[in-house]
Amino acid sequence: MRILLAEDDLRLGPLIVHMLNKQGHTVDWVKDGVEALDYLTEVVYDLLIVDWMMPKMDGIALCKEQRNQGFHGGILLLTARDTVDNRVEGLDAGADDYLVKPFEFAELFARIRSLSRRITNPLCDQFLDVPPYQLNLTEHVLSCGQVSIPLTIREFQLMELLMRNQGKVLTRELLLDRIWGYDTQVTSNSLDALIKQLRKKLASDHLSMKIQNVRGLGYRLEVSNVCSNK
Repeated sequence: MRILLAEDDLRLGPLIVHMLNKQGHTVDWVKDGVEALDYLTEVVYDLLIVDWMMPKMDGIALCKEQRNQGFHGGILLLTARDTVDNRVEGLDAGADDYLVKPFEFAELFARIRSLSRRITNPLCDQFLDVPPYQLNLTEHVLSCGQVSIPLTIREFQLMELLMRNQGKVLTRELLLDRIWGYDTQVTSNSLDALIKQLRKKLASDHLSMKIQNVRGLGYRLEVSNVCSNK
């Protein structure tokens, strides 16, 4: 699943991301409600995991805003508030489920599995189309015509960002933040290696999609109207 975690706890946030990544999920982490809104304008998420008490915009306001905007994915609210009135307020705001802090990760995983079964329309945007290319957002496969290329999680994250911003220059800083943001040990060399790896996959199938280096700025995706450059 593609998950957005909105959690301002600088110790808990990275731990949740790490544990969910180990479960095979793709997770973006933000630290306040306003930053969450920025991400939600660019990426389609299956599930939001939202802390109630956050700066700038709290979890309740974020839930209400997303439901008003037509968000069809699941919303799991995290909070230390555990009264019945608190639960009712959270659910009435648009949350599908409620998990009280502190919690065990086994319970978090179980609630995510439950939500994945209950979400009525989690795959409304299962495919990202940049003709003639199509990116499968659930299977992490890039396809064009008869060619299909399976992508690793990092390759998929990079390709999704590039395709959603086709023709625009994305800075190295933005790519590092969106793909590895919580991991302070990652260097610019990791991005270089990932782009080289993805370019190699595209070249091996002679695809006409190009990841261009814009000197001093970052990278831009250029796509022609044909699949092959043979």
